[in-house]
Amino acid sequence: MQLNVDSANAELRNASPEEAVRWALAQGGRTIATTSMGRNAAVMLHLVSQVDPSVPTIWVDTGYNLRDTYVVAERLIRDLDLNIHVYSPQMTSERRNAIMGGIPTVDEEERHAEFTRQVKLEPFDRALAEFKPDFWLTGIRREETEHRKTLDTVSLDARGIVKVAPIFYWSDAQVEAYMAEHGLPTCKHYFDPTKVMDGRECGLHTAA
Repeated sequence: MQLNVDSANAELRNASPEEAVRWALAQGGRTIATTSMGRNAAVMLHLVSQVDPSVPTIWVDTGYNLRDTYVVAERLIRDLDLNIHVYSPQMTSERRNAIMGGIPTVDEEERHAEFTRQVKLEPFDRALAEFKPDFWLTGIRREETEHRKTLDTVSLDARGIVKVAPIFYWSDAQVEAYMAEHGLPTCKHYFDPTKVMDGRECGLHTAA
Protein backbone atom coordinates (compact mmCIF):
# COMPACT_ATOMS: atom_id res chain seq x y z
CA MET A 1 0.00 0.00 0.00
CA GLN A 2 1.30 3.45 -0.93
CA LEU A 3 1.65 5.66 2.10
CA ASN A 4 3.81 8.63 3.00
CA VAL A 5 5.32 7.42 6.27
CA ASP A 6 6.76 10.82 7.21
CA SER A 7 3.39 12.53 6.76
CA ALA A 8 1.66 9.78 8.72
CA ASN A 9 4.06 10.18 11.63
CA ALA A 10 3.65 13.95 11.58
CA GLU A 11 -0.13 13.49 11.70
CA LEU A 12 0.09 11.07 14.62
CA ARG A 13 2.86 12.82 16.56
CA ASN A 14 0.50 14.06 19.28
CA ALA A 15 -2.26 11.50 18.79
CA SER A 16 -3.44 9.24 21.59
CA PRO A 17 -2.97 5.49 21.19
CA GLU A 18 -6.71 5.13 20.53
CA GLU A 19 -6.48 7.73 17.77
CA ALA A 20 -3.54 5.88 16.23
CA VAL A 21 -5.56 2.65 16.16
CA ARG A 22 -8.50 4.47 14.57
CA TRP A 23 -6.17 6.07 12.02
CA ALA A 24 -4.84 2.67 10.95
CA LEU A 25 -8.33 1.20 10.60
CA ALA A 26 -9.55 4.27 8.69
CA GLN A 27 -6.99 3.71 5.93
CA GLY A 28 -9.24 1.02 4.49
CA GLY A 29 -6.65 -1.74 4.17
CA ARG A 30 -6.61 -5.22 5.66
CA THR A 31 -5.45 -4.86 9.26
CA ILE A 32 -4.17 -7.30 11.85
CA ALA A 33 -2.94 -6.89 15.42
CA THR A 34 -0.29 -9.07 17.01
CA THR A 35 0.38 -10.12 20.58
CA SER A 36 3.04 -12.06 22.43
CA MET A 37 0.75 -12.51 25.44
CA GLY A 38 3.70 -11.17 27.43
CA ARG A 39 3.74 -9.27 30.71
CA ASN A 40 1.91 -6.13 29.53
CA ALA A 41 0.28 -7.49 26.38
CA ALA A 42 -3.13 -6.58 27.79
CA VAL A 43 -2.53 -2.89 26.98
CA MET A 44 -2.62 -3.31 23.21
CA LEU A 45 -5.25 -6.03 23.34
CA HIS A 46 -7.50 -3.68 25.34
CA LEU A 47 -6.79 -0.66 23.12
CA VAL A 48 -7.62 -2.49 19.90
CA SER A 49 -10.66 -4.29 21.34
CA GLN A 50 -12.12 -0.98 22.56
CA VAL A 51 -11.91 0.47 19.05
CA ASP A 52 -12.84 -2.61 17.00
CA PRO A 53 -12.95 -6.10 18.57
CA SER A 54 -13.33 -7.69 15.12
CA VAL A 55 -9.69 -6.94 14.20
CA PRO A 56 -7.89 -10.29 13.83
CA THR A 57 -5.28 -10.67 16.56
CA ILE A 58 -2.39 -13.00 15.74
CA TRP A 59 -0.66 -14.85 18.57
CA VAL A 60 2.40 -16.90 17.69
CA ASP A 61 2.55 -19.42 20.53
CA THR A 62 6.15 -20.67 20.48
CA GLY A 63 5.33 -23.72 22.57
CA TYR A 64 7.68 -22.53 25.31
CA ASN A 65 5.24 -20.33 27.21
CA LEU A 66 4.79 -20.81 30.94
CA ARG A 67 1.54 -21.70 32.68
CA ASP A 68 0.94 -18.13 33.85
CA THR A 69 1.02 -16.92 30.26
CA TYR A 70 -1.70 -19.33 29.18
CA VAL A 71 -3.91 -18.58 32.20
CA VAL A 72 -3.75 -14.81 31.61
CA ALA A 73 -4.13 -15.26 27.85
CA GLU A 74 -7.34 -17.24 28.23
CA ARG A 75 -8.73 -14.62 30.59
CA LEU A 76 -7.94 -11.81 28.13
CA ILE A 77 -9.35 -13.71 25.16
CA ARG A 78 -12.58 -14.26 27.09
CA ASP A 79 -12.97 -10.88 28.81
CA LEU A 80 -12.04 -8.75 25.78
CA ASP A 81 -13.88 -11.03 23.32
CA LEU A 82 -10.81 -11.09 21.08
CA ASN A 83 -10.86 -12.27 17.49
CA ILE A 84 -7.81 -14.41 18.27
CA HIS A 85 -5.91 -16.60 15.81
CA VAL A 86 -3.17 -18.78 17.28
CA TYR A 87 -0.26 -20.04 15.17
CA SER A 88 2.15 -22.63 16.53
CA PRO A 89 5.40 -24.18 15.24
CA GLN A 90 5.10 -27.30 13.12
CA MET A 91 7.34 -29.22 15.55
CA THR A 92 6.66 -29.68 19.26
CA SER A 93 9.06 -28.08 21.73
CA GLU A 94 10.04 -31.47 23.18
CA ARG A 95 10.96 -32.85 19.79
CA ARG A 96 12.90 -29.70 18.92
CA ASN A 97 14.76 -29.80 22.22
CA ALA A 98 15.78 -33.38 21.53
CA ILE A 99 16.97 -32.63 17.99
CA MET A 100 18.57 -29.21 18.60
CA GLY A 101 19.83 -29.80 22.12
CA GLY A 102 17.60 -27.24 23.78
CA ILE A 103 17.25 -23.48 23.39
CA PRO A 104 20.35 -21.92 21.75
CA THR A 105 22.60 -19.83 23.97
CA VAL A 106 23.72 -16.26 23.33
CA ASP A 107 26.81 -17.20 21.29
CA GLU A 108 25.13 -19.76 19.01
CA GLU A 109 24.09 -17.38 16.25
CA GLU A 110 23.42 -19.97 13.53
CA ARG A 111 21.40 -22.25 15.80
CA HIS A 112 19.57 -19.25 17.25
CA ALA A 113 18.57 -18.07 13.76
CA GLU A 114 17.16 -21.49 12.85
CA PHE A 115 15.43 -21.79 16.21
CA THR A 116 13.83 -18.36 15.74
CA ARG A 117 12.72 -19.30 12.23
CA GLN A 118 11.01 -22.42 13.52
CA VAL A 119 9.24 -21.02 16.58
CA LYS A 120 8.43 -17.46 15.46
CA LEU A 121 8.99 -16.63 11.80
CA GLU A 122 7.52 -19.69 10.08
CA PRO A 123 4.26 -19.58 12.08
CA PHE A 124 4.01 -15.82 11.53
CA ASP A 125 4.61 -16.26 7.79
CA ARG A 126 1.63 -18.60 7.73
CA ALA A 127 -0.47 -15.94 9.43
CA LEU A 128 0.63 -13.30 6.91
CA ALA A 129 -0.15 -15.65 4.00
CA GLU A 130 -3.65 -16.17 5.36
CA PHE A 131 -4.56 -12.60 6.26
CA LYS A 132 -2.43 -10.69 3.72
CA PRO A 133 -2.43 -7.53 5.87
CA ASP A 134 -1.77 -4.02 4.63
CA PHE A 135 -1.54 -2.70 8.21
CA TRP A 136 -0.10 -4.29 11.33
CA LEU A 137 -0.98 -2.96 14.79
CA THR A 138 1.85 -3.76 17.18
CA GLY A 139 2.71 -2.99 20.79
CA ILE A 140 6.42 -2.32 20.23
CA ARG A 141 7.89 0.66 22.08
CA ARG A 142 10.90 2.82 21.29
CA GLU A 143 12.76 2.16 24.53
CA GLU A 144 12.70 -1.63 24.25
CA THR A 145 15.60 -2.33 21.83
CA GLU A 146 18.23 -0.51 19.80
CA HIS A 147 16.51 -1.51 16.56
CA ARG A 148 13.21 -0.02 17.68
CA LYS A 149 14.88 3.31 18.37
CA THR A 150 15.32 3.60 14.59
CA LEU A 151 11.56 3.34 13.99
CA ASP A 152 8.54 5.56 14.69
CA THR A 153 4.81 5.23 15.34
CA VAL A 154 4.37 4.35 11.66
CA SER A 155 7.02 2.43 9.78
CA LEU A 156 7.21 0.30 6.65
CA ASP A 157 8.05 -3.32 7.38
CA ALA A 158 10.56 -5.04 5.12
CA ARG A 159 7.69 -7.21 3.88
CA GLY A 160 5.82 -4.13 2.66
CA ILE A 161 3.35 -3.99 5.54
CA VAL A 162 2.64 -0.65 7.22
CA LYS A 163 3.42 -1.16 10.89
CA VAL A 164 1.54 1.07 13.36
CA ALA A 165 2.71 1.18 16.98
CA PRO A 166 0.15 3.20 18.98
CA ILE A 167 2.13 3.13 22.27
CA PHE A 168 5.54 3.56 20.62
CA TYR A 169 6.57 6.52 22.80
CA TRP A 170 5.05 5.30 26.05
CA SER A 171 7.29 4.72 29.06
CA ASP A 172 7.09 1.72 31.39
CA ALA A 173 5.28 3.96 33.87
CA GLN A 174 2.59 4.87 31.30
CA VAL A 175 2.08 1.21 30.44
CA GLU A 176 1.73 0.27 34.09
CA ALA A 177 -0.66 3.17 34.73
CA TYR A 178 -2.91 2.04 31.85
CA MET A 179 -2.89 -1.52 33.19
CA ALA A 180 -3.90 -0.27 36.64
CA GLU A 181 -6.55 2.16 35.35
CA HIS A 182 -8.36 -0.57 33.42
CA GLY A 183 -7.74 -3.40 35.88
CA LEU A 184 -5.96 -5.51 33.29
CA PRO A 185 -4.31 -8.80 34.29
CA THR A 186 -0.56 -9.05 33.91
CA CYS A 187 1.48 -12.07 32.98
CA LYS A 188 4.14 -12.02 35.72
CA HIS A 189 5.92 -15.11 34.43
CA TYR A 190 6.68 -14.81 30.73
CA PHE A 191 9.44 -16.48 28.76
CA ASP A 192 10.44 -15.73 25.17
CA PRO A 193 12.89 -18.44 24.06
CA THR A 194 14.14 -16.34 21.13
CA LYS A 195 15.38 -13.54 23.40
CA VAL A 196 18.43 -15.16 24.91
CA MET A 197 19.68 -11.80 26.12
CA ASP A 198 18.04 -8.53 27.16
CA GLY A 199 17.30 -6.09 24.37
CA ARG A 200 17.39 -8.70 21.62
CA GLU A 201 14.77 -8.71 18.90
CA CYS A 202 12.46 -11.71 18.67
CA GLY A 203 12.73 -11.71 14.88
CA LEU A 204 9.24 -10.67 13.79
CA HIS A 205 10.20 -7.00 13.45
CA THR A 206 13.53 -7.53 11.69
CA ALA A 207 12.65 -10.28 9.20
CA ALA A 208 12.78 -9.46 5.51
